[in-house]
Amino acid sequence: MEIKTVLYIILAAIVALGIAVFQYIYKQKAKSNIHLLLAFLRFVGIFGLLLLLVNPKFLRKSYTLEKPNLVILADNSTSITENASDLELFVSELKNAEQVTDIFDIASYKFGATLDVFDSLSFADKNTNINKSLTSLKEIYAREQTIIILLSDGNQTIGEDYSYFKTDQNNTIYAVVLGDTTKYKDISVGPILTNKYAFLKNKFPLETYVSYQGNTAISANLSVKMNDKIVYTQNLNLDSESNFKTIALDVDANTVGIKNLVVEVTKLPNERNVQNNKRSTSIEVIDEKTKIALISDILHPDLGALKKAIESNKQREVQILKSNTANSILDDIDLFVLYQPTSQFKKTIDFVKNKNANSFIVTGLQTDYSFLNDADLGFEIENGYPEQEVFGVLNNGFPKYDISKFDLTDFPPLASDAGPVTFNVTQETLLGTRIKGLDIQQPLLAVTEKNNSKQAILLGENLWKWRMQTFRNTNDFNNFDEFIGKLVRYLTSAKSKSRLNVDYQKVYDGNGNAVITATYFDEAFLFDQNAKVSIRITNTSTDQVKNIPMVLKNGYFEADLSNLIAGSYAFVVSVKNDSKSESGNFVISEFDMENQFVSSDNEKMEKLVQNNGGKLFYPSQINEVLKVLSENNAYVPTEKSTENIVSLIDFKLLLGLIILAFAAEWFIRKYNGLI
Repeated sequence: MEIKTVLYIILAAIVALGIAVFQYIYKQKAKSNIHLLLAFLRFVGIFGLLLLLVNPKFLRKSYTLEKPNLVILADNSTSITENASDLELFVSELKNAEQVTDIFDIASYKFGATLDVFDSLSFADKNTNINKSLTSLKEIYAREQTIIILLSDGNQTIGEDYSYFKTDQNNTIYAVVLGDTTKYKDISVGPILTNKYAFLKNKFPLETYVSYQGNTAISANLSVKMNDKIVYTQNLNLDSESNFKTIALDVDANTVGIKNLVVEVTKLPNERNVQNNKRSTSIEVIDEKTKIALISDILHPDLGALKKAIESNKQREVQILKSNTANSILDDIDLFVLYQPTSQFKKTIDFVKNKNANSFIVTGLQTDYSFLNDADLGFEIENGYPEQEVFGVLNNGFPKYDISKFDLTDFPPLASDAGPVTFNVTQETLLGTRIKGLDIQQPLLAVTEKNNSKQAILLGENLWKWRMQTFRNTNDFNNFDEFIGKLVRYLTSAKSKSRLNVDYQKVYDGNGNAVITATYFDEAFLFDQNAKVSIRITNTSTDQVKNIPMVLKNGYFEADLSNLIAGSYAFVVSVKNDSKSESGNFVISEFDMENQFVSSDNEKMEKLVQNNGGKLFYPSQINEVLKVLSENNAYVPTEKSTENIVSLIDFKLLLGLIILAFAAEWFIRKYNGLI
């Protein structure tokens, strides 16, 4: 206590004593024992109040007995199912052993892909991440003496290699190996690597591997099936030295739809685990070939150049048609390229306008500009100009997509008799126009957008010369073809602005989480978090229907479908009190990583405990575990002292003494008739 505080206490005692003496002794002529008692009580009360004002601080020591932590970490994955009784019995005996409960504070956790509190075991987790669970416990019990007992088969399916995990210096890890550690003869198929999507009439790659565990030479047959039809077979010869075979092939995508792929290897004699002899996945074959109509009533080399450039992407198909082509043929067209239109194109242009379709208009020396101006296409071209040579000027500020790689070096001029063009809709210029070395600030190639349709207009012919010059410059046609390809991709892309949008995958791995998300906007296109969004799931094989409300997350709604069994499903996402809905289909492939292991991995668990000062046990060694825990002198409760600085005002006894002194003084005065 500081000297200043001591002086204040002495001063408080003097003041309190002075007040008491002045009131009960100094002024009283006849002094009695009652006056002395009252003076004492007044002194105690006033001195106590003054002490509270001074508020001296005292050092208080407290002692606690701290036990080390014993953490039981139990594997809750499906691979433990056969050894569930051993695990539960071991945990029960450990928790009920008095020699353990007297020494340790026991906490229990379970884990699969993540760590969770041990309330009950379901053995339903489809992934195991031992390293993540140990890391989480290391953070929870930082700077505390902790003993971890890991109960697992040691087979980890995701995460970093746990055998290299290192805990804190004051912690120890013991492990109990569950399951059979015997090494059996086994052949297994590895993960299937392929695309999620394939295009119709194309080939898609498929790659996997076959591994063998055993000492003798074996022969097995591998087959690849697509929708139960064998598309590939191979005979495999493996032994202890050559125990790995990579399988790589290209599969034909001949029909549209979701295709189930199964890679299977035949069973070995007396093979114990045959669940890892087969792997499956799915791929969706889609027909995304863009159909483009190149409409012209004249023969011109530009037609061939445009067709070659557009079809350089195999997902595009160009048909060269006449202007009098029937509308029934035009119904399936995604983009209309109108080459040098005349009045004969009236029916075709009316069809394009009524369909609100995207178009690319190329004008030239045989174009009827008066007809185009009367067609109300969003622009007007002055006519009556003579034929002239026009050069393209790249607009590096074009905002719709990147055209910076297009090289116009040494490109010859195009032929044009078009005058200045005026747009009555928003337009963006790709290429400007240069005539006789002068940039005339007029577009040569421009794009417009109106009523959700896109249009491009090129005011010049002889594009074939540009394609030929590209070949002269680079020995290929890529420069020109990519420029036209980007323009076509822009014109064929559509931006849908829907109030209800659903995001999902066509194929979900059976070992992962199947999640479908949705966003819903009100009429002002603001996210509506108060909407009631639900999803209706139908198993297409069994017709079983399940209705699930979608949960609001951070800016979207989500449905977790990870509990669904493998199979094909159709779904409909709908909003309460709104007619809007979105539907789709997906497949959950049949695969459980936890069932791919033949035996327990006691070698990795042995390495883990050696790195962390522990020991490896088996379920039958419960008594050895109890002995190690109870007889190790390092695992004993520790007495800890804590020093706290406490203010005098925290002492309730002093407050009670002050109240008692003033109350007793008042009562004695009244009892004796003193004023």
